[in-house]
Formats: sequence, C-alpha cells, structure tokens
Amino acid sequence: MTTLTLLKVERIKLFSTRSPWWCMGAAVFITVGFTALLAGTIRNSDLQDLTPATTQFSYNFGFLIMMVMAILAITTEYRFGTIRATFLAVPGRVDALLAKTAVVALLAGLVGEAAGVGAWALSRAIRPDAPLALNSAQDYRVVIGVGLVYMVATVIAISVGLLIRHSAGAITALLIWVMVAENLLPAIPRVGDTIQKWLPFTVGNNFLYAGQQVGQNNDATPSDMPLGAWGSLLYFALVAAVVLALAVGLAKRRDA
Repeated sequence: MTTLTLLKVERIKLFSTRSPWWCMGAAVFITVGFTALLAGTIRNSDLQDLTPATTQFSYNFGFLIMMVMAILAITTEYRFGTIRATFLAVPGRVDALLAKTAVVALLAGLVGEAAGVGAWALSRAIRPDAPLALNSAQDYRVVIGVGLVYMVATVIAISVGLLIRHSAGAITALLIWVMVAENLLPAIPRVGDTIQKWLPFTVGNNFLYAGQQVGQNNDATPSDMPLGAWGSLLYFALVAAVVLALAVGLAKRRDA
C-alpha cells in the first residue's frame, strides 16, 4: 500500500465509530467551557490577571481526553482483532503503525488548535476590557502552541497503548504518569525537583508557559527550567519519538 492509502485507511477506521467525535467535542467543549467560566466570573479587581496565558489554564482537560482517544485507537484494534487484518495487508507493520500515529496526532493537533484559539477568543469576547491582546511571540505561542503539545502528547499516548495493548491498563498507566508521577516526584528529597524538570509532560508544558505567569505571582512551570520554550518542544518530541520507536519495534516482534 502507498502512504496515502494507509493514511486514508486509518482515517476511515478511526471514524468508523462515534467515540472519536465525542472525544473531540468533549476536549474542545471542556477546555473552552472552563475558560469561559473563569472569564465570566473573574472579579474586576483581578481582571489584569486574565491574560492569554491564563486562558489556556484548562488545556490539560482536553489534552487528557485526546490522549485517551489515542490509546483507544490502537487498543480497540487489538481487542477486536482487526489489527491482524492490517498486519496481513502490511506485513512490515511499521508503515501501518506510523500511519495510524500520524492520523491520530494530526487530528489531535487540530483539536488542540480549536481548543486553544477558542478559549482565548471566547474569553476576549466575554471580557473585552481584559489584557488579552496577542502582543508578543510568547502570547502567540501560548495560544497557538496548544495544538503542537496535543500532537506530541498523543504520539506518546498511542505508543503506551501499543506497548500495553489493553485499554484500561494503558489509560491507567498514562494517567498515573501524567497526573501523579510528574507532580509527586518533587517530593523526593534533593533530586526530586531536578528530575521533574526533565519529565516529558512538564517540559511540554514549559513550551507553552516559559516566561509566562498564570495569575498573580503564580508561575505556570517549575522555576529555573533548563530548556527554553522551543528547546522544550524539541525535547518533548524526542521523548515521544523514542517511546514510539520502542513501541513499534516491540510490535514487530509480538504476535498480533
């Protein structure tokens, strides 16, 4: 099969059920909805804290939903055995898995852009008197960069699904990694803070928020991050590439 054919096949398979539509809709609605709630209820005395960076505080909600969708995109194929037909049609397996990853990541990127821009635009519509103008490269990065973070995150998610091949197990492992491990590691004496600054999702968050604040005197990322914004994105993408390579390499040797 050609690359375009593989991409088309994976797109058709992904949208053969309604769950991707629900996931995409929920990711955008929840992300934009929470930001709109903040914009609508913030006190006038705190209005100076409603900045472009603040409008993206809820991007993590949609981020998690899209990662769950990415996991289900691969684990359901193993669950129902449809992955066998794919591997029969593409014996090398690698091209098929990369095509699936590309389709899911691109879709997640589009959802991330819709969520990020939508959250900012709706906040500006609700509170036109807030300092929400995009006046710097940092402001544009924190709004438009959400899609890039979604893309890289879903590559990691689909890789975890490919490694574990079980929906509940993969989702649990990923949520523990993102929501628990990366937040609790700083509690380890002496080395915890240093380790956290190199964890992938913390670094990915730094791409958006490097040099920014969310609220008054509230840094969005750990202080003294070793990488700048674009260095953080590159590191995040490299981690995703390594995890994907490991997952694809293991999938080639396993029985479907």
